[in-house]
Amino acid sequence: MNDFVSWEVLATFAGATAVTALFTQWLKNAGPLAKLPTQWLSYFIALILMVGATAASGGWAQPWQVWALVPLNAVIVSTASNGSYAAAKRVVEGKADKT
Repeated sequence: MNDFVSWEVLATFAGATAVTALFTQWLKNAGPLAKLPTQWLSYFIALILMVGATAASGGWAQPWQVWALVPLNAVIVSTASNGSYAAAKRVVEGKADKT
């Protein structure tokens, strides 16, 4: 039970989304990163995590097709991370959904 975060967890959609959200909120007001839009910061964090998880799960010897999907998967993880944070914030603040 000591492995809350491992490369196997980061290789999952839920794990990558949770860690991306956590790091984004932690870093969004840090020094020069404060000038970067939060959505872009979230994408770069997701991209770094996805590259690391892909490399750790199969090494750099993965076929090019796997690596070609990493930026797309980072978009999906980043978008889910941003959406989950916005939803949690709405719940905490008691605001109604505008859909």
